[in-house]
Amino acid sequence: METLIKESAALIKKSKYNIAFTGSGISVESGIPPFRGEHGIWSKYDPMVLDLNYFFSNPKESWSVIKEIFYDYFGVAKFNRAHEVLGLMEKAGLLECVITQNIDNLHQEAGNTVVHEFHGNSKKLVCTSCQKHFDVDESVFLNIPPGCAECQGLLKPDFIFFGEQIPPDAYMASMQAAEKAEVCLVIGTTGEVMPANQIPVVAKQSGATIIEVNPVKSMLTDRITDIWLQGKASEVMDKLAKALVLE
Repeated sequence: METLIKESAALIKKSKYNIAFTGSGISVESGIPPFRGEHGIWSKYDPMVLDLNYFFSNPKESWSVIKEIFYDYFGVAKFNRAHEVLGLMEKAGLLECVITQNIDNLHQEAGNTVVHEFHGNSKKLVCTSCQKHFDVDESVFLNIPPGCAECQGLLKPDFIFFGEQIPPDAYMASMQAAEKAEVCLVIGTTGEVMPANQIPVVAKQSGATIIEVNPVKSMLTDRITDIWLQGKASEVMDKLAKALVLE
């Protein structure tokens, strides 16, 4: 592992354009479980609450579960060392952007300023009538379902529901970054979710070195990964930070 860490650090220092692509695994150590798998969110809750048609037909029922999962439960999560190191890498000029499948805002809280959110952000709400955006605060949830302060329309979390398209701006920015990348750090993703899983593939096809941080093999490991740093995200990224001589 030590040799692979040193090799990875050398590649990152040498590269003129580094990106990071992150999935739910980077936030697991912050107390946010993945959606899929034995202990995932959908093993406890019905994913139908995030189906767009169901949401509009049953806003109160959907919002009751959405509030419990994303605001009562996830709302107390704090960024971990893996998030922090990505923030330090950007500050040191060693990271151009983070492309994330996560909606938890932890990259921004850890110091990253260029974050392309493939699936949106739970810390924002959008009115389904007038499209005005709102920051989440406790007053929003005084009524369930919450209504727009401007037009009284139904508010929806500003992240992707089943049946919605990827935000065009985030998609284009992510693809452009992947095409320019010389090193792509892949952290905490299984590589299963389309079309997000095409980001590291595009980077690889454009000539990037793929450095993967995951405790177990993903769908990308044997296909495109050049260096697999096996382990927990926070532990591996801490070692990488030391090799890069970050704070």
